[in-house]
Amino acid sequence: MKRRDTLILVGVVPVLLAGCASTPVPMHWYELKSAPPEAPPAARAGDGAVWELSGRMRLPGPLERDTLVVASGAAGVLPLEGHRWVEPLRDSIPVRLAADLALLRGEGLVWLSPAPPGVSVARRLRVEIDTLVADEARQTLRLRARWWFASATPTAPPTMEMADIRIELPDRSVDALAAAHRLAIWRLAQRITAAP
Repeated sequence: MKRRDTLILVGVVPVLLAGCASTPVPMHWYELKSAPPEAPPAARAGDGAVWELSGRMRLPGPLERDTLVVASGAAGVLPLEGHRWVEPLRDSIPVRLAADLALLRGEGLVWLSPAPPGVSVARRLRVEIDTLVADEARQTLRLRARWWFASATPTAPPTMEMADIRIELPDRSVDALAAAHRLAIWRLAQRITAAP
């Protein structure tokens, strides 16, 4: 009888331990698409000045992660386990913003730093993103950013501009959240080009 009980335990224990082991969370990947999320208008007639956007963009700490996050409570953020950016936002946001600005201003008028040799840069654009996070209920994504231009030959201190952009999410899916990030960058480009 004892031997039979021991054999049963030997067979049951591994099954119980396997049941207790956690299964890995499936990974879902998201990207900031290269195409703008809305049809771009005709390039705005401007002064023809060439802009150079700094590729070194300050982002809030939570955006330095590869995981998508949402706000949690009064001051926290909650990583969405199993949902990651293909490319870190610190790399993809400057590239997308530069491309959006170029679409809005005209070909050859916006370059991501460093501009190619032979391009005469008139204004250097710096952008800092203070907030880019959805609320806890995933109803709204908020982007708060500031930017300023410096002349290639500085004669006066730069003037800082600010934007506070809110994107309503159509649903609570993580896909909608990721798409809202792309729309927020597009809207920021529109605000920058519309500023005097």
